[in-house]
Amino acid sequence: MELYGRKWKRRELEARVGRIEQIGGVERYTRSEGPEAGVDTFRVRTGGGLCYWVTPSKGMDISLAEMHGIPVSWTSCNGEPHPSYYDQRETEWLRTASGGLLMTCGLSQVGSPGKDSDGAYGLHGRIHHTPARQISSWSEWAGDDYVLRVRGVIEETTIFGEHLRLTRTITSHLGENRITILDSVQNVGFRPAPHMMLYHFNFGFPLLAEDTTVELPKGRTSTRDSDMDMRRMGLWQSPDPTFREQVYYHKPDQSKDAVFARIQSPSFPIRPANTNSHGLSVELEWDPVTLPKFVQWRMPGSGEHVLGLEPSNCWTRGRTDERERGSLRILEPSETVDYRLELRFV
Repeated sequence: MELYGRKWKRRELEARVGRIEQIGGVERYTRSEGPEAGVDTFRVRTGGGLCYWVTPSKGMDISLAEMHGIPVSWTSCNGEPHPSYYDQRETEWLRTASGGLLMTCGLSQVGSPGKDSDGAYGLHGRIHHTPARQISSWSEWAGDDYVLRVRGVIEETTIFGEHLRLTRTITSHLGENRITILDSVQNVGFRPAPHMMLYHFNFGFPLLAEDTTVELPKGRTSTRDSDMDMRRMGLWQSPDPTFREQVYYHKPDQSKDAVFARIQSPSFPIRPANTNSHGLSVELEWDPVTLPKFVQWRMPGSGEHVLGLEPSNCWTRGRTDERERGSLRILEPSETVDYRLELRFV
């Protein structure tokens, strides 16, 4: 592996530490006060500068992420409330949404609340507020490579309705600043079930600064609202308390096996040792076959100062709209769909 500017073999590293966790690894914690009391988290340190927290209590989502101790993700004003505080009605999701590097939206509803033949549904679905089962973490050597993994299973169920199961595995490697998310969603029920999926990645200060630029996947772009300015999609700005959120819908070109979006932050305050470079680039890559749509949430407000990059299989107008447009993804009984996403911090 490569670490601290040189290549190492397993035994060379082990000879220099009492435990490999001195350099990096996975540790489990439980919060003890406030609305977060009882929330389980895993801290993952890669040893290359990347540290992030996985939260089994909230859909195996990723909360705070840092590079060299400096945040790259956005944290909402709510903190990370225990899922028992969640209210699924209308837009009450906004009172307990954590922000963080990743909030998963789904599994049968994404976007605006509403009501259809399957019943009433709230903003962005339930999965971000659903605790995982079969939670595990393990770290192991694969030759001279040390692999860090966290896994959990989350189910969205109702009697006489959907039974969807998400199995999530999050993987990093010692010495690398990279996160791989492998998700498998299966309809384990005996009726066809709607399946909507959106990966709500949230980036914030100081990654987002006045000189930050955003490179978006090539393809067709439209706006959620007719009065939105498309000229600033790839730019950032200082906080504006009067700013109204902007949502852009991108349909990436599917001629490639993978597509990506990239955030370039020239002024991000780290300078790697023994180099003249500075700043940070964050790349998000995904498969456009399973996630053919991409939502960009641009919100440089005050307090709500956040950029959302959101690969998805739907837009954010809600399940009724997707059904009426004929674009609602339906999973047949026993059908499984697999998702793979990767974040790289360069």
